[in-house]
Amino acid sequence: MAPDANAGDDQHITEVSGTGVPIPGDDVDTDQILPAQFMKEVTFDNMADYLFYDARRDEDGEFNDHPLNRFEGASIAVVNSNFGCGSSREHAPQAMMRWGVDGVVGESYAEIFRDNCKSLGIPAVTADHETVVELQEWIEANPDGHIDIDVENETVTYGDTVIDVEVDDAMREALVEGIWDTTALMYSNRSKVDETVADLPYVEGDD
Repeated sequence: MAPDANAGDDQHITEVSGTGVPIPGDDVDTDQILPAQFMKEVTFDNMADYLFYDARRDEDGEFNDHPLNRFEGASIAVVNSNFGCGSSREHAPQAMMRWGVDGVVGESYAEIFRDNCKSLGIPAVTADHETVVELQEWIEANPDGHIDIDVENETVTYGDTVIDVEVDDAMREALVEGIWDTTALMYSNRSKVDETVADLPYVEGDD
């Protein structure tokens, strides 16, 4: 969960922060993020182990110098354009979240990937190419540097720099208002759900 989301039942996410990991490259698709062979697993529990599985390993299967290997523990991913394109597999953002990613700054995203991030409470904000590249370079030079994504005010702060970013209106509303987790919302309104079900003429309750 994003570190600045309150504990307990509070699902409001107005700000996330942490160190960064640059993931350079345009058109990074979901098959690169989470290779298809790992989608056979029944749960998402082990998805973190498979994040960028092929890209992070050399021909002998050993870890290489991929950013995820060099910036372990980072929670803010900084990506380029059309990130998360390809198939609409939810496994990709699930793997990122379980690896530790709480927020993403990028040039642009595939719409379904961005929506999947929203459903997991992961802010995916956008900035122009030059701004993103400068942030990626800053992370390389400052691997322990702190990055803050302010969802409500649509800014990203790192070092002495504050940049304006864009947050999709639906994502901003869902995160700030705490309505991104539809499953949690359903359970919190269980009595209303039961009432609605009871009123449906084609649903028979227990006698």
